[in-house]
Amino acid sequence: MRNNSSILLFLVTVLLTVAGDLYAQKEQNFDSIIKANTLLMYKDPDKAILAGQNIVKVAGANIDAKILAYKLISDGYSSKRDYEKSLLYLIKANEILSQTDNKLLKISIITKAGIQYHQLKIYDKAIKYLDQAEQLAMAFPQRDSVHGSLGVNYVVRGFIYKDKLNCDIAISFFDKGIKELLTSQAILKSPTANASSLSIAKYNKGNCYLMMSDNKKAIKSFEESIQYAKYIKANSLQAFAQKGLSQVYSSEGDYRKAIAILNDAVRLSKDVDDLVLDEELYRLLSENYLAVNEWGNYQIARFKYHQTQNDLKKRERKSVSDSLDEKENIEKKNIENCISKFWGGVTLIVIALFIVVGLLILSVKRIKVSIEKLEETIINIQNEKQ
Repeated sequence: MRNNSSILLFLVTVLLTVAGDLYAQKEQNFDSIIKANTLLMYKDPDKAILAGQNIVKVAGANIDAKILAYKLISDGYSSKRDYEKSLLYLIKANEILSQTDNKLLKISIITKAGIQYHQLKIYDKAIKYLDQAEQLAMAFPQRDSVHGSLGVNYVVRGFIYKDKLNCDIAISFFDKGIKELLTSQAILKSPTANASSLSIAKYNKGNCYLMMSDNKKAIKSFEESIQYAKYIKANSLQAFAQKGLSQVYSSEGDYRKAIAILNDAVRLSKDVDDLVLDEELYRLLSENYLAVNEWGNYQIARFKYHQTQNDLKKRERKSVSDSLDEKENIEKKNIENCISKFWGGVTLIVIALFIVVGLLILSVKRIKVSIEKLEETIINIQNEKQ
């Protein structure tokens, strides 16, 4: 479901994220650039991408900084739902991952790969990377340092089973992930630590209970998700959780309560610029207004739903178009390189031919001279005999 793709983007930034204005930095102090501003790419993904590109340019021999920069660029493209480009930069990070001794960074990038393949719905590869990240985390000597990574790992596994409509197994993984995240939070002694991951886990757990018609547990999970989102003022996460909560009340016939919750979610999502979220909110609003026979409000909500749906299609088409343009440019450069190499090869062949021909001409001349001398010698011998 597209909802999962949208909210899963937050998990991508939980492990390690890059933020800050690079132009204000006079020294290559990358530790100060890599800050806890985990929501940067949701507010301005293009700025995050640009920041990552600049870190790559100035990082020099700092492999860890380059890896984190590629991850930031990948996160930015994920936020724009351009998963092909996101995967491209993640691959770049993986290509130099063997050059770092930072095991926590390796766990982070490999977990990110698992998340990426889940977003692309390539579940076998997602599980492969999650297994690899889990093994590294389990082998890490300071176990207190990896509870957060393990928590994210298990939550993503929960997503996979939820997508496969096996909510019983999904909930068991969500619970396992939540336990690890709460342990990490206790160690860090911060109520906001891992709050975004916990909100996401609770939201999806609530969706599972909703699918299982266990409304009481669904309401509890959605309300907990809202609280975690409020801790870090993550409006998008809060709006998603409220969307889920409204669906519970709609299923119970309490349409007025659902409408109130949805309108508040619309207010929260105004500055988020998440068209997938907006599309869902307006769709649900229109359905609830129709249920209470508020025809005017229904028409307004339905119009906004279709408008958002069209905007989303335009953005997706633009993303595809940009991707195709980039591929075309790459192919063009490859063709130019091939042509250049071809003509370079032809030039070498022509030069070689000239050399060979020259050598042959010299050889022929030498042979001719030798023959002439031989003939002259024979004539002289004959004359002497006479």
